Amino acid sequence: MNYRSFGRLGWKVSEIGFGAWAIGGDMWGAQDDVESLRALHRAADLGVNFIDTAQGYGKGHSEEVIGRFLKERREEFFVATKVPAKPGSPWPLPMNARSEDFFPASYVIAECEKSLKRLGRDAIDVYQFHTWDSSLNTQDEWFGAMSTLKRQGKIRAAGVSVPDTDPDSAAGGIALGRIDSVQLIYNIFEQVPAWNMFPLAEKLGTAIIVRVPFDEGALTGKYSETTTFADNDVRRHYFRGNNLKSVVRKVNEVRAYKDRHHPGMSMADYALKFCLTPPAVSTVIPGIRSVQQAELNCSASDGENLNEEELHGLRNFFWRKDFWHEEVKN
Repeated sequence: MNYRSFGRLGWKVSEIGFGAWAIGGDMWGAQDDVESLRALHRAADLGVNFIDTAQGYGKGHSEEVIGRFLKERREEFFVATKVPAKPGSPWPLPMNARSEDFFPASYVIAECEKSLKRLGRDAIDVYQFHTWDSSLNTQDEWFGAMSTLKRQGKIRAAGVSVPDTDPDSAAGGIALGRIDSVQLIYNIFEQVPAWNMFPLAEKLGTAIIVRVPFDEGALTGKYSETTTFADNDVRRHYFRGNNLKSVVRKVNEVRAYKDRHHPGMSMADYALKFCLTPPAVSTVIPGIRSVQQAELNCSASDGENLNEEELHGLRNFFWRKDFWHEEVKN
């Protein structure tokens, strides 16, 4: 496992982290806690020391499972979690959102205490807002809450998880030095962060956490046009209608390109190496829910990433879409 600096904070974090949405057990199909713990231990054995979760993953269950895991290990782990907007808030947040309405200070502080209890920790390494709007960058309510939690030693860093189609929305907060890390989507299809956020973050020392490196599993190449998902699996909605057929065709085009350069490499490895190539990236957090996934994802951290010529060619696969809210036309 290779390690990278977590922005200006200088923590040495594993470049492959543990994405813990699925082990919450409520939105990716049934999940056994015993298997989740095995996956966490295997990832740790392979050098993973960065774990990303959220209060919303299984209504706190993902945090609880991670808390059980942490009690069984002695190594240092960097744990990031997220506070959702107040119950009943729209997703995504509306433009010109007010922090007092969605992230009031008393709420942010109270929810942090709940996460600390579930994780069994005295401090959260990275406390992130689970959604964002550009209008929040200059507001003081949320920033005051994060500053209070830092002074109290309850959190070590303040982060933002930006919306799927608005990776630049935290730029103002970064410029003001209010945000220590940004979590965003970056993959072979979604390449926008490389144009604005990566240069900005690298210049100002903001850590970048990359999520969804496989486009909800598609870029592993494991889906076909006839793949089905369980009723309680979020992918059933994401890949509804024309979406699955369209993404499978695009992935096959990526596979053909990969095979011209790396015929023996798996699609999963290739997708992860794409995400690991930019130096601005601190860690990539593929979802992990089994020992096999831990092993496959960690194998991408071998120091052999893609060259500039290959990255330039991959720009041909840029594809701006919003499968959560729209079905593609064809």
